[in-house]
Amino acid sequence: MTTATTRPHDRRVSPVFVGILAVAAVTGWATWTGFAAQPGVAVFLFVTAAWIVSLCLHEYAHARTALHSGDITVGAKGYLTLNPLKYTHVLLSIVLPVVFVIMGGIGLPGGAVFIEHGRIRGRWRHSLVSAAGPLANVLFAAVVTAPFWLGALDGVPSGFRFALAFLALLEVSATILNFLPVPGLDGYGIIEPWLSHKVKRQVEPFAPFGLLFVFALLWVPSVNAVFFDAVDAVLRVLGVGGLDQYCGQALYRFWEGTDGFCAVSR
Repeated sequence: MTTATTRPHDRRVSPVFVGILAVAAVTGWATWTGFAAQPGVAVFLFVTAAWIVSLCLHEYAHARTALHSGDITVGAKGYLTLNPLKYTHVLLSIVLPVVFVIMGGIGLPGGAVFIEHGRIRGRWRHSLVSAAGPLANVLFAAVVTAPFWLGALDGVPSGFRFALAFLALLEVSATILNFLPVPGLDGYGIIEPWLSHKVKRQVEPFAPFGLLFVFALLWVPSVNAVFFDAVDAVLRVLGVGGLDQYCGQALYRFWEGTDGFCAVSR
């Protein structure tokens, strides 16, 4: 791969990202210890902050892979600092994904970093740049679900377990959506370099509407059921049960209240 050179401050972790990480750490501690007077508020802040951290890591993976593939401009654009305010579309990349989590509990993929593809040589490198983002979600999901598939839940407070389960649901749903071969999503970016010029020209006008098309399909009950069945199947393979997922989302949406199934132990 191309040797990439950037200035030291182009790679310095942003205080904004450190602040988000600190919120995740503090509210995660509050969720674990039961320190918060309202467990649902702590879960809400913990999951939201951790979700934003994963979004930043997703975009960082794109940028870092692009840097080592030939696009040396990503450093000057601030993409290597993990600062979400440097993204080309903060609304699409951070605000909307958080809003969708609050509204429906689904991991919304967002487009954020602008890669100068003309600087990247080779189809494999183009595909790898697109794949890097969702692969970061895969890694994040593996870390979040580790206590489940390792059978290491003894002593883990139920509230924290529920929060991890819901965060895992977001990561898995975002990964599946991102890998769909739909124009505008990373899945299409992976296969695009291997398509003929004619096909790419025909598809190009639809790229801005790909994500809207996917979410329109998810409003169809039968499609929605298939999608969430797939998410649930992956989570169950990782050891995350349906009750943990349900209670995680119920605690996250604390303003709706919870039932007896989701009592939080301390």
